[in-house]
Amino acid sequence: MSGKQDPETRLFINNEVFVNSKSTDRLRVVNPRTLDIVTSDVQVASAEDVDLAVAAARHAFKASPWSTLAGSGRSKLLWKLAELIEAHSEELANLESSAMGNSPAVTRSMEINNAASVFRCELPFRWSLAGESFPLEDGFMQIVKHEPIGVCAAICAWNASLMFFAWKAAPALATGNTIIFKSSEKSPLGFLALGKLIVAAGFPPGVVQFLSGAGETGKTLAWHPDIDKITFTGSGNVGRKIMEASSKSNLKRVTLELGGKSPAIVFPDADFDNALRCRLYLHKDIAPRFIEALKNIYLTAAESMGPDDGPMGIPPVADEHQCRSILDFIESGKKDADLIVGGTQKDLKGYWITPTVFLEPSDDASVYREEIFGPVLCVKVFEDEDQVVEWANDTEYGLAAAVYTQDIDRALRVADRVKAGSVAINSGPLPNPKVPFGGIKQSGFGRELGKYALSEYTETKSISIKLVR
Repeated sequence: MSGKQDPETRLFINNEVFVNSKSTDRLRVVNPRTLDIVTSDVQVASAEDVDLAVAAARHAFKASPWSTLAGSGRSKLLWKLAELIEAHSEELANLESSAMGNSPAVTRSMEINNAASVFRCELPFRWSLAGESFPLEDGFMQIVKHEPIGVCAAICAWNASLMFFAWKAAPALATGNTIIFKSSEKSPLGFLALGKLIVAAGFPPGVVQFLSGAGETGKTLAWHPDIDKITFTGSGNVGRKIMEASSKSNLKRVTLELGGKSPAIVFPDADFDNALRCRLYLHKDIAPRFIEALKNIYLTAAESMGPDDGPMGIPPVADEHQCRSILDFIESGKKDADLIVGGTQKDLKGYWITPTVFLEPSDDASVYREEIFGPVLCVKVFEDEDQVVEWANDTEYGLAAAVYTQDIDRALRVADRVKAGSVAINSGPLPNPKVPFGGIKQSGFGRELGKYALSEYTETKSISIKLVR
């Protein structure tokens, strides 16, 4: 594989590298950093293509030795895949960055390194699902075992596609399932390039497959009667549609990782250099100093934004639709809060929005309550712990949160009270491959990463044995 080759735009079905879609529909990929057209020829999987992929996955699950292969055998393949992802990190990073506008260095660090780590970290947890047995009682012996669900489908968000691939593939494959991936229409190229790595790693045909497409392809997967499980990362609106499709088709198992509006709570004793989240709560004793520092940081960042910015600069937003959505939120926010910095689109080629801070938004302001997916921060000033916990929990979301303080008692107390799937103390809530990640409330249900992810891809079976004496 070479980074100088034209990107692969066909589908990866049944280890045939690669196959043309049955549809003539195509997706266009535009680099949001420069507005250059990367390709206009990404093939869209039709309903017939989905049927072919599902049939191949079902055959691989039932007729190949994959689902009954010893755990050590699957582990070798997953380990090999991790090595191949690292070996081809430059090409994968370039492909992903060309669609998302991040620098390749950031993509390698945040996505590709994480993906390889997830495949390796998931393997030891495989043995945590070894099952149970219970002593003889009343002439019966009881055994509990964990079996793979079957054919799985995964629909991934655009903002970290390669990372989400690993989060979903590692537990699904470690437990003996087959899986079909649909990339976001915004970032399909890195996904499709993984097809050759699947073959090189030695996975049997049909075990892992990659489709590209937009909403209609995802809808076909969600409604398909021969898919046993679907896992989705994305918006709440689409998550609800997937739940509906599951309930009205074959009651397929569902895992949803949906939106968030993650709060960061900064107490007076905090080292607050990294305390920048979607909703930022500052104690009144440090608020003026913090806000002034924040304003200066964002002004400096805005000045350097652009196509030639360094690898750690603020990237552009994903596409024209996302850019318009963020600007609409900003215009709405100007009516409901004090704009203290940013709030404009830079006069550059590309989708560059200056980092934006609103102070004291009203409780019902859309810029404060809704997920934006852009460089927009809302700041509120609090007086005491009870008040800030109430504010932090006054949301339909519950994905993640952060608490900044040097008082460990207070940190743990607030972490217990905040309603979120994960809480970080004195850092941003960065996922770790060893511990579960997922939301509560309308941020979804089910968990990814660590041993908890494995149970999302297995069915529990009880076996009762009557012993004859």
